Amino acid sequence: MSNAPSSPAAKARASRAAPLHGSFAAPGDKSVSHRALILGALAHGSTRIRGLLESDDVLATARAMSALGAGIQRDQIETGVWTVQGCSGRFVAPSEPLDFGNSGTGARLTMGAVAGAGISAQFIGDDSLSSRPMRRILDPLEAMGVKAGSRDGRLPVILEGAQLTAIDYSPPIASAQVKSAVLLAGLGAAGETIVRESRLTRDHTEKMLRLFGAELTVEPESSGGAVIRLAGPQSLTAAELTVPGDPSSAAFAAVAALICPGSSITIRNVMTNPARTGLYRVLERMGAAIRFDNSGTAAGETVAGLSVRASRLQAIDLEPDIAPDMIDEYPVLAVACAFAKGTSRLRGLHELRAKESDRLAATHALLVASGVEAQIEGDDLIIVGADTVRGGAAIHTHGDHRIAMAALVLGTAAEQPVIADQAGMIATSYPGFTGDMNRTGAMIEALP
Repeated sequence: MSNAPSSPAAKARASRAAPLHGSFAAPGDKSVSHRALILGALAHGSTRIRGLLESDDVLATARAMSALGAGIQRDQIETGVWTVQGCSGRFVAPSEPLDFGNSGTGARLTMGAVAGAGISAQFIGDDSLSSRPMRRILDPLEAMGVKAGSRDGRLPVILEGAQLTAIDYSPPIASAQVKSAVLLAGLGAAGETIVRESRLTRDHTEKMLRLFGAELTVEPESSGGAVIRLAGPQSLTAAELTVPGDPSSAAFAAVAALICPGSSITIRNVMTNPARTGLYRVLERMGAAIRFDNSGTAAGETVAGLSVRASRLQAIDLEPDIAPDMIDEYPVLAVACAFAKGTSRLRGLHELRAKESDRLAATHALLVASGVEAQIEGDDLIIVGADTVRGGAAIHTHGDHRIAMAALVLGTAAEQPVIADQAGMIATSYPGFTGDMNRTGAMIEALP
């Protein structure tokens, strides 16, 4: 089979596969890769990163760090090994706009880092990123003293350098990106920056800040949230780290193995941070045969091997509170629900409307086009499962990598092939997707 399409507009087709077997290593985690580059660029000294995800999104962040004055070098022999010569907290004002392409994480976290460094910069992105909300980042940064200009709270955004003052901030939405931007800005702010989370979100930034020598405290609250405190200004020290495997990327092969009868696969080096494994907990509730074993650590995160066997899934009525732990996995969870016995209801998916596409609408359209009975009620997605799914659809992915991958996963178990119209966008998060899937026996091919 061919590799992933080489251009964003290229198509790919997935056909019904024989049972999937074999193993592969999960690609480097995208969230951790962004943070490793940004903190390495802020730090004093030379940071060595192994297992960096070399996706379009992460490479956009690498280019931005270079434009801000960091020395960024990729090893010419070993894949995924990068060296970052840090700026000791002294970014230089870039001569051109920082272009983050499709990367919301890279843009939002870098806004916090740039604000903390006290320099001016302009942030731009592609059409998809330019439609996504940035006000959730700009509001707390402006409260800290940043002057920000934007197009109605969206890119392009201009930040003007200023001396920051720490704030005590309670994000109105559960967002690791918002929390991280405030903490990164707090590195350069006078006073103690406090972020009060009403609901825990992924804590990669807190763990990695400690890895780079920052002092901060995390105080759990009985309500289920936490209070994070960081006294500024602080400087960072270079580190050596290995990026753990991405559980969000591993989710696609895992679901494919669950819905293709007779399948059994193993995915190595998957990060098991509880804030990132919500999908796997949900699948277990649905009856999935999933097992994590052979645990270890990487970059302060726990990792394990993930074994998955084909399973007869049961429908689920899923509470909205779990959304922050699996916000990127809902499209592929919806595919699993299409093959489950009974009617599933995925509740409270309003945040999916603010992703690379309106993922709620796009996921619904993917299912319906493939012959699955599904409907949207408010912010809930209702899916009627069946033993077989027709497929036979050409899916409009809206340039969204996770919609494209979910469509192709559905095609591996559907009666008729499924085509993703812009499969090249998969490279924004998982450039090795087609190769990894086909190594286990999937039938995914590029189309002219």
